[in-house]
Amino acid sequence: MADTVTITDNRTGNKVECPILDGVYGAPVIETKTLYKELGMFTFDPGFVTTAACRSSITYLDGEKGVLLHRGYPIDQLAENSSYLEVTYLLIYGELPTTEQFEKYKADLNKRNMVHEHLERFYSGYRYDSHPMSMLIGVTGALSSYYHEAMDINDPDYRELTALRIVAKMPILAAHCYKHSVGHPFVYSRDDLGYVENFLNMMFSVPMREYEIDPIAVKALNLMLILHADHEQNASTSTVRLAGSAEANPFACISAGIVTLWGKAHGGANEAVLKMLAEIGTTDNIPKFIARAKDKSDPFKLMGFGHRVYKNHDPRATIIRKMCHDLLETIDTIDQPAFEIAMQLEEIALKDDYFIERKLYPNVDFYSGIILKALGIPTPMYTVMFALARSAGWVSQWLELMADPDFKIGRPRQLYTGSENRDYVSIDKRG
Repeated sequence: MADTVTITDNRTGNKVECPILDGVYGAPVIETKTLYKELGMFTFDPGFVTTAACRSSITYLDGEKGVLLHRGYPIDQLAENSSYLEVTYLLIYGELPTTEQFEKYKADLNKRNMVHEHLERFYSGYRYDSHPMSMLIGVTGALSSYYHEAMDINDPDYRELTALRIVAKMPILAAHCYKHSVGHPFVYSRDDLGYVENFLNMMFSVPMREYEIDPIAVKALNLMLILHADHEQNASTSTVRLAGSAEANPFACISAGIVTLWGKAHGGANEAVLKMLAEIGTTDNIPKFIARAKDKSDPFKLMGFGHRVYKNHDPRATIIRKMCHDLLETIDTIDQPAFEIAMQLEEIALKDDYFIERKLYPNVDFYSGIILKALGIPTPMYTVMFALARSAGWVSQWLELMADPDFKIGRPRQLYTGSENRDYVSIDKRG
C-alpha cells in the first residue's frame, strides 16, 4: 500500500488521505488532487515554491547540494565533454546520440536553418535602438504565422518538427536582432559551420571583409549555452508549459517564455551585473558599495550573488568561473576596470563572513555577463543569448507536456480577499 498523508479539517473533523509520491531524486510530493472534492479546500502557495506542477524526466536540480542533472547526466560532465548541439539532442530525445543519429540531427537542422524572407522585414518595424529582447519576442511569436494551420500539435511527428525548427531558427532570429540594432545587413546561415560558429558568423561577419572565428570564443560561448540550456521548472519554463497547456501555438509558447525571461529577476540578471559594475566605477569604490549592500535600509543590491534555488554554490558558476578566468587571460579586448572590479568582488564574496553566512556566492549570471562582454556581445543582447540557450529546454519541456497522459489546461486557484457581495448603486446616490 502506498504511503499517505492524512489532512484533517479541524473545524469539521473531516479527513482526506493524500498519496505520497516519490521521484527518482528530490523531496517526496503530496498529491492533493482530491483535497477540494473531499474537504472543499485548496492549498495556498504564493510563488508555487512548494508545489510540483508536473512530472518531468528532463532536468533535476538540488539546491541544497548544488546538483544539476540533464536526463541524469551531471552538468559538469556535459560542460567538459559535450557540445551545446549535442545537449539539445539530449534534452529533446532523452538520450545522447550515436554518431549516426547526431549526423542525421545536424542534417535535419540544416534543412531548417532559414527563416521566411518576409519575416526579415519584421525587424524594420522596430526602431534601431529597440531593446533586442523586444524584437526577439515579436519575431519569435511571428513564426507562428508561418506554422499554424498546417501544424497538428497532437501529432508527435509535427511536434518533433517544431523542436527542430526552434533549435535551427533561434540563432538566426537572435543574430538578426543584433544586426538590426547596429544597422548591418543580415547574414545568412551557413551549413558548413558548426552551430556556435555559425551563430558568431551571423553576428559579427560583414560583407567587406572575411570574419575569422576565434576558437576560444567558440569554446566559451558553447559552454555558456550548455549551462543555460535548461533549469527545471523556473518562471519562464513554467510560462511555456502554462501557455502550452492551453494548446497555444508552440512558437507563441516560446515567445511567452522569452517575455518572462526578460524580467531582471530572471534572465536579465547578467545584464544587471554589468550595469552594477559600471555603477561601481572603480575598485576604490568597492568598500562603499559593499557597505551599502550590507545596509538593510539601502535598496542597493549586489547583482550576481546568491540564487533563489541554490542554497550552496551554483554548480554552473563553479564551471563557468574557470572559463571566465581562462578567457580573460587570452582576450585583449576586455573592459579592464570592470574585470578588476568583478574579480575583487568575487574575492570578497568568497572570504567575507557576511556573504558566507548568507551563502551569497557568485552565481552563473555574475560570470556569464563578464564572458559575454569579453566576446564583444553588447549588454542589451545578454538576455537574448540566454533565450537562445534556453529555447532548447523550453521546447523539450513543451514536448514532454504535450505527451503527458495527465495533460490538462493550467488553472491555478486563489485566496480571494476582496469585497463581499454587494449591490450596485447608481452614481447619483453614491456618497
